[in-house]
Amino acid sequence: MSIPAAQTTAPATTDPLDAAALREDFPILGEQVNGHRLVYLDSGATSQRPLAVLDAERDFLTHTNAAVHRGAHTLAAEATDLFEDARATVAGFVGAEPEQLVWTSGATMGLNLVAYSIGNASVGRGAPASTALALRPGDEIVTTAIEHHANLIPWQELAARTGAVLRHIPVLDDGTLDLDVASELIGERTRVVAFTHVSNVLGIVNPVERLIALAKDVGAVTVMDACQSAPHLPLDLPALGVDLAAFSSHKMMGPYGVGGLYGRAEVLESMPPFLTGGSMITTVTLDGAEYLPPPQRFEAGTQPIGPAIGLAAAVRYLDGIGLERIHAHERMLAERIRAGLVEIPGIRLLGDAAGVERVGLWSFDVEGVHAHDAGQFLDARGIAVRVGHHCAAPLHTRYGVTASVRASTALYNTPDDVDVFLDAVSGIRPYFGV
Repeated sequence: MSIPAAQTTAPATTDPLDAAALREDFPILGEQVNGHRLVYLDSGATSQRPLAVLDAERDFLTHTNAAVHRGAHTLAAEATDLFEDARATVAGFVGAEPEQLVWTSGATMGLNLVAYSIGNASVGRGAPASTALALRPGDEIVTTAIEHHANLIPWQELAARTGAVLRHIPVLDDGTLDLDVASELIGERTRVVAFTHVSNVLGIVNPVERLIALAKDVGAVTVMDACQSAPHLPLDLPALGVDLAAFSSHKMMGPYGVGGLYGRAEVLESMPPFLTGGSMITTVTLDGAEYLPPPQRFEAGTQPIGPAIGLAAAVRYLDGIGLERIHAHERMLAERIRAGLVEIPGIRLLGDAAGVERVGLWSFDVEGVHAHDAGQFLDARGIAVRVGHHCAAPLHTRYGVTASVRASTALYNTPDDVDVFLDAVSGIRPYFGV
């Protein structure tokens, strides 16, 4: 059988996006929360799924559920075809070839896979050129001060295991990266440069082309966290020139438990496996094994077959609307949020840089009110936002706060959602008597 292409309420055009019409594709948005219409502004944490995605995964489980790459029976063959078709669809969404896309459980696994593979490179097993990636004491890993913990802690651990030195590109007061310092930090000892495309706290689209160019000049491997860009910006990862990039399905209208790791073919070929076991081998004896080429080399064990098929439906849905339209719509929402927040006394935006490209995401501090209290106030009015340090504690420390409130939009949010949110935010400090 074949899963039908995801359908959208509106076909892809250059016209402005009609979010109100698209909301019909997301049944959860019709729910009432605490007696109010749900205003969902937490898509930066996890996005809602359209019916097309729910239907695709359900259809697979109902009609074709079987293990892939293992069975010789009809269902197994059909499941394998759907699974590999999903790989091709998701790879094409980011401009890649199917063999350049590794299935993971999400971006966290993808980034850990890269870090641990590089850590295993000194052994020289599993990849013919893996020793070229090996880190030695004194080698340097450069990341940034704005990273999600998933693109920071793996590098801390890798540095500790190998004796490499971990360095950080600082963030300026306005939320932009200090590229002058970046030019000084990335040098002849740099072996890895890891960075986020879009900050999950600040919403700023970082100048990753510049970081990639600096890394290429010294022969360093580049690793990009694309979680907050894949659902919101058109991506062509090969054209961008990045070596490796990870993204998560559940942030881009897809199911939980699956994600993608893109890699340039020659980089993936040079990486030894991270997990070992079934499905990633060619031959096995009691004393050793030989491994498949990428991407299967990195896909040990039973894969997230249904979620992968659901993710393919999600990217067809996004493609059907058009990433340019989505980005323009969310940029409009971001401008509307900022215009309202700056007029509310006691609100401080984090990373309020002027003239930079950004997605529809803002984090802010409410003077005199803890972020968790502010979030509960909004939740009582049916408004879902994220509160805390958003898995970016060092960045919050940089701004002198332990936590913030984050409102993040998606293609299904409307100007009315923003206005309801702004009206509620204006009542936070008066309610707490500040």
